[in-house]
Amino acid sequence: MKPVTHIRTALLTLMLGCATITQAATTEQLLPFQQRWAEIQYNLDQDAQADAFDNLATQLAEQLTAQPHDPELMIWQGIVLSSQAGATGGLGALKLVKRARTLFEAAIEQDASALNGSALTSLATLYHQVPGWPLGFGSDEKAQELFERALVINPDGIDSNYFYAAFLLEKGDNTRAKALLDKALAAPARPGRQRADAGRREEIHTLLQQLK
Repeated sequence: MKPVTHIRTALLTLMLGCATITQAATTEQLLPFQQRWAEIQYNLDQDAQADAFDNLATQLAEQLTAQPHDPELMIWQGIVLSSQAGATGGLGALKLVKRARTLFEAAIEQDASALNGSALTSLATLYHQVPGWPLGFGSDEKAQELFERALVINPDGIDSNYFYAAFLLEKGDNTRAKALLDKALAAPARPGRQRADAGRREEIHTLLQQLK
């Protein structure tokens, strides 16, 4: 029979291992990636964006290798890959969004509420923007389902309201789109993410202009 101290040591090792597996990325870990994404998205022209997003995705992949079960890192790698797809275009873009979809789905399976439901909002946006079968996996029905789930988790968020509003505006539901855009504008500032907030608010104002 093993000594009690050995059993306690084994249990402690197991508990620490589990904590490592489920530990989420810290704000300090995520913020440089978030800030770099905003810089690329809003400060660089499209020709420079593809390579910059590719480099950022590589950095996130390296971080995710060290923390392979972290839903927040999965979400941000998926966001960067989606952004890279938008800057790249063509058949290469479809491969990127499929990789992003896998990451968002894995993050949702781990913790759908991570980063205030960002995986749900991001995956919904992919389903809305990607072509449907046979070219892609796009589905507006699936997109709306995911947008609704995201809004339950984060009813006051700038992104959850903005992206759902953009979807509804395309569907002709101007009244609800306007309400969500107004809510997005009223969303609280995100610490350390001033550039992202400013860029998103510019996009919100652009959609509001379309409603006038």
